[in-house]
Parts: sequence; C-alpha cells; structure tokens
Amino acid sequence: MLRSPGVLTSSLLLGLVSLVGATSLSIAPAAAQSTWFKRTSTQPAAGSAAVGGSTSVPYGWLDFCHRRPKECKVPALPATSVKLTAQNLSILKRINQKANRSIKPVSNYDHWGTMMDHWDYPVDGKGDCKIYALYKRKLLQEAGFPRQALLMTVVRDLNNEGHTILTVKTDKGDLVLDNMVDEIRPWNATGYYFLKRQSQQNPNIWVSLNQRGGKASRMSPNS
Repeated sequence: MLRSPGVLTSSLLLGLVSLVGATSLSIAPAAAQSTWFKRTSTQPAAGSAAVGGSTSVPYGWLDFCHRRPKECKVPALPATSVKLTAQNLSILKRINQKANRSIKPVSNYDHWGTMMDHWDYPVDGKGDCKIYALYKRKLLQEAGFPRQALLMTVVRDLNNEGHTILTVKTDKGDLVLDNMVDEIRPWNATGYYFLKRQSQQNPNIWVSLNQRGGKASRMSPNS
C-alpha cells in the first residue's frame, strides 16, 4: 500500500505505557537476552493481538527468501518482546520516520512491472508498503532489537485494501510501524483488519490473526 496524505492517531497512544504485554507459543529454552528485552508471557494480554494457528506464507516473503536466502535461513528462537523504555520508543519513532521519508512511494506494478508481490529492500530508494516494512525491520535489527519482536504483518487498511506493516512486540503490547502514518500506534488503534503475521519464533512460519484493530481517528490540528 502506498503512503497517503493525512496522519492517523488515537487517544490510546496517550495511554500506551498502561497497556500490558506480549504472547506467543513456547519453544526451546531461552538464550541469554539483552537487558533491553524480556521474554514474553505464555498468555495473551490486553495490548496484544490474539494469535491463531499456522497459515499460508505470503508469496512475496517466499520470493524474497528465494532471492535473499541468508535473510531467511535462520534458527528458531524463543519469543521475545522489547521493553518499551523511553529510549526504545524514541528509536522506533526515529526509524519509522526515517524510512517513511527516505523511500519514494510507488506501486508494486509500476516499480517491478508485475502484479506478483515483490518484497525487497529499497535498493533504488522507492517501493510500496512491503519495502517500507522490510527496511524498518532491517534497521531495527541493526539497532539491536531482536528479530523475534519484529514481525511482518498483512492487514486490510481503512479502504479494505491489502497493506503490509511491521508489528513490534513490546512488554506494553503490540505496536505498529506504518508507512501511512508517522506515529507509532498500538495495533488496536489502527482500525485495520489484521490477517496474518510472522511467528515470533520462526519468520518463515506465519500465523493467523483475523481480528479488527480497534478504531482509528483523525489527528486534531492541536494534538
């Protein structure tokens, strides 16, 4: 999905620090974690989208992995969430805005000349929503955020069109980095319908979501 004018936000963002945190399936024992991060609970929390079973993997991710195998041939890891400190929130905001401002929006067809989904990094400085989301994921990993907390996510946007965003799992709930919006929002303040996303343990396994992410409201001039 291309970036469009206007900024969406929600009063829920003001209460972001009160949201409670993350969940996933449990697997092998945890490796040592940085003090920036914490292991997730085994129970879903109010601020986290409920995860269903395994589902189909987007063609675009499979194609991306075929062209960039080193990105996908990775080990399964324990589910991990980011501690939502002021410093980490500042990093999320900076990277979200950096990607949104540095990539020129262009449709998949105009960019690659195909209707088949093409996922990649912004090698030529332009792209659609998948390029933005992958780039943010890459930049956050380079900044020290754990892969297991950075999840490519497929939704239907406010116009019921397919859209891809990046979900960041935190101890205060699921946050969204979106090329349509410069603000960091809780998943349930987007108004999007969440379809599927990567498993926390293994980026090559995708899990179903199938739930509406609350309501989105226009940002007022004085907010």
